[in-house]
Amino acid sequence: MTAVTSSLSDDQRAILALWYEVNASLSAYHKLITVFGGAPLAWVAGVEAWRQLGIHHTHLARHEQPEQTRANIDKIQQALLDKKYGLLFADQPDYPAQLSQIYDPPPLLFYRGNKSRLHQAQIAIVGSRKPTAHAQKTTFDMAQYLAQAGYIITSGLAMGVDKRAHLGALAQAESEYQGRTIGVMGTGIDVNYPNHHDKLFSQIIEQGGCIISELLPHTLPHKHTFPRRNRLVAGLSLATIVTEATIQSGSLITARLTSEQGKQVFAIPSHIDNSNAEGCHHLIREGATLVYHPQQVLEDVNAQLGYESYSHESKDTVDSIDTTESNSSQTNHSQTAKHTNKDKSTAIVANLPPPSNIKSAPKPIVVPEHLTLVYEQLDWHGQDLDALIVTTKLAPPQLIGQLMELELLGTISVQGGRYLRV
Repeated sequence: MTAVTSSLSDDQRAILALWYEVNASLSAYHKLITVFGGAPLAWVAGVEAWRQLGIHHTHLARHEQPEQTRANIDKIQQALLDKKYGLLFADQPDYPAQLSQIYDPPPLLFYRGNKSRLHQAQIAIVGSRKPTAHAQKTTFDMAQYLAQAGYIITSGLAMGVDKRAHLGALAQAESEYQGRTIGVMGTGIDVNYPNHHDKLFSQIIEQGGCIISELLPHTLPHKHTFPRRNRLVAGLSLATIVTEATIQSGSLITARLTSEQGKQVFAIPSHIDNSNAEGCHHLIREGATLVYHPQQVLEDVNAQLGYESYSHESKDTVDSIDTTESNSSQTNHSQTAKHTNKDKSTAIVANLPPPSNIKSAPKPIVVPEHLTLVYEQLDWHGQDLDALIVTTKLAPPQLIGQLMELELLGTISVQGGRYLRV
């Protein structure tokens, strides 16, 4: 196959070749570049030299077919020329500095959309793939609030909480707030998973967000690819919020990795018999910060980073950069962030500008005195009208009138005939 002309350097082609031949294995890749002193030397080394290092036999088989490797690199180069996606290498200025701080940073990142989002302050929101209605609303509202405060919402593009987090960040009426989300894929950059999330992928890109993957194009979903994705979600973000999760949820992996990286984990509590929230309660018991309002997250994260408060009038000064742009770098303000964990304190230098558009906490809604009796009988689980008639001892017309007032005030909602606090 004739080589395709592109802007990739010989060193970058060697990195891609090595990444392809080890099938994106981080351990094999780092072993080879450490022993041989770089990707170019590792790639030209003989198969026997690889075998002596204990490299897996499937990687050796690929290494024995250099022409096939070159053909695959040419396909990637052509896709870059066709602007189907972009590519960042770890030694480039555009590569996110946060990932350089983690234990096993990927040598490259494929991306679609606005890569400048990778250089902005991010907060991860993760959780159950099958969240309760309340958790879905909480996730959406939390993401929307933090996005309006200037943060980028990072998540894993999965069903449930991940999707609601992305949608909350995208649900901004004002154009300067749009696209404040990053989706980290557990597949190749050209494989949308789950399949029915095609609309979400398009919406993120069209509104100015970004989607990334460390995996090679055409890589299909596998149980081993999602923990890898989770470490990038944690690595990119300043903190992680778990809104609802079971005890076996992959979100707890993200939380653990966040903690191991010396960053803060936030968890939202629920009632004690909600099995879908056992993971959050476990995290809180183990030292995660309990939160019930996004302003609490802002106060903690801003305090850790030493950011000052920002007014409602402050504007987002980060320009949008399209997928088609090549390796131009942007100037970022250096900020040293100190994060304290239980057993260690790690200083992480993040080349991130302070988040813009920081908003102060909204004024609490004051429930009128004549509605407090009904409001105090409500919870976040929901109660039907018959149960409320018994507990409040109000006549049905009077009770319904007060419930309507509370709903108009925005303090309660109705779901499936049950009234619950917002």
